[in-house]
Amino acid sequence: MFCIFTILAIAQFPTNPNVLHAQSIASPYRRSYTEEFPTAPWVPSRRAAENPAGGTCRSEVVRGPYRSIQVNVDGRGCNILGDAANEPSIAIDPTDLRKIVIGWRQFDSVVSDFRQAGYAISQDAGHTWVFPGSLTPGVFGSDPVLATNADGTVYYLSINIDEMRLFRSFDGGVTWEDPIQVIDTFADKPWMAIDRTNGIGRNNVYICSSGFYPRRSVDEGVTFASIPGGPSCWGGTICVDGDGGVYVAEGPTTIPIGIAKSSNAADPNLSPTFAQTKWLEVGLYSRDGGAPNGMGLLGQVWVAANPTTVLSNVHVYVLTLAGVDPLFVDPCDLVFVASADGGVTWGRPIVVNDDPLSQNGWQWFDTMSVAPNGRIDVIWNDTRNSQQPNLSEVYYSYSNDGGVTWSPNVPVSPMFDSRVGIPGMNDKLGDYYHMVSDNLGANLAYAATFNGEQDVYFLRIGPWDCNGNGIDDAVDIAGGTSLDCNANEVPDECEYRADLASDGLTTLTDHAAFASTMTGPGQAAISGCDALLDIDHDGDIDLADFYGLQRVFVREP
Repeated sequence: MFCIFTILAIAQFPTNPNVLHAQSIASPYRRSYTEEFPTAPWVPSRRAAENPAGGTCRSEVVRGPYRSIQVNVDGRGCNILGDAANEPSIAIDPTDLRKIVIGWRQFDSVVSDFRQAGYAISQDAGHTWVFPGSLTPGVFGSDPVLATNADGTVYYLSINIDEMRLFRSFDGGVTWEDPIQVIDTFADKPWMAIDRTNGIGRNNVYICSSGFYPRRSVDEGVTFASIPGGPSCWGGTICVDGDGGVYVAEGPTTIPIGIAKSSNAADPNLSPTFAQTKWLEVGLYSRDGGAPNGMGLLGQVWVAANPTTVLSNVHVYVLTLAGVDPLFVDPCDLVFVASADGGVTWGRPIVVNDDPLSQNGWQWFDTMSVAPNGRIDVIWNDTRNSQQPNLSEVYYSYSNDGGVTWSPNVPVSPMFDSRVGIPGMNDKLGDYYHMVSDNLGANLAYAATFNGEQDVYFLRIGPWDCNGNGIDDAVDIAGGTSLDCNANEVPDECEYRADLASDGLTTLTDHAAFASTMTGPGQAAISGCDALLDIDHDGDIDLADFYGLQRVFVREP
């Protein structure tokens, strides 16, 4: 299915004169409650490993220098047979980049539509993952969105037919508070943003969803109040700029798309308001469900802003999918629009994908994030090489000049079939991916079917910097700044597994070494290879590390 046509085109124009193609530098379906919340019972999966005979089976895929690591895995890092996972969202602790949490829709059995609020944690910048299961086992949970505040608190937003729930974790996802009710009824496709500035709105939480006004919390997520007059964001997102301004992108079924801004939401003493929505003409027709993704969306309308410490004024960016080919040969493109004055005026749309017009050249699941240094990162699924709507690769491009020019498009994953591994009757690969950027690169959570089923992967695009010192980990190790006692190319201070045996697992051998090396809390700082045993990275080896060891311990076959 092609995108919905809404504006008549003059057939003789081979391209849209109102849309620029990037210069290179080197109705989404409205689903019923029955479809969205199936009555099929919860069926726990067998959680069987791919290699029950034993041995390691780290589940990852590689495309050139890009390594995607599976997140929904068992204790050995193996794929779990018979489950499904999609709609991932990622949160990274800004005070400790080693700590990452990814949430997703977890289907314990691929034969059932029943999904839960699945999650996994990493404390070594995404090199390894622990998947504890669901935040509320046996309870329906869908449409997860994750974020962190300026102090590293992790927020996990989830919905079911009765309410919208917010979970908080103060230790990088290891433990969670009981959920906080945001809305006491069904609210589809929520999105969340948190103010991480040093202004008056620091740690304010903002949530938007379908059918409701946006909501604000000025007490770090404990209570929420609606912002009357604010727009809905079904199929769109929300963001906070460097001055505390809040933007909501509406994801309508037709072009143009809407962007609304609140300039006073940061101040807890004011009743916030949104200015009149600005409508952006980004193409000839909008994206809709179609061949690559069954009943699901083809993508979100993303809105993001640069930090004001990078530029003298607020730049706001919108990324969406739209048709820019008046001849209707090409189904959908990746369209970017920028404002250099905080959303007052907007430039001409720019097409980011650099492939030629093609009847089966689908660009879909567009995802955008902005690094603290102002670099704009964009990824998407792309069928240009297969020319089949079900066979996609993840592609990447970036801009260092506010979106005026873009790097050549680069594939960063192997090809996968988006139409296999469908859980129950939920005929889609979810509705979105999610990405968080830092100054050296981008951290992506995405769903793919490399195992013949839907699974969630973490992909680091750019050099790894697990200790957050602004230097490539490989440079740290080569220069002796960081030790790598087990020779796994991960600095020891970033390790989450007590792996002295260098086999990628935490086993009885490592347990014995741990027991003989415990220093107790408050003792002299550890050094050398013993850093591998300091699982919580607090400078000593004590019971807290023992509890961490128990989480990753694997019984040897």
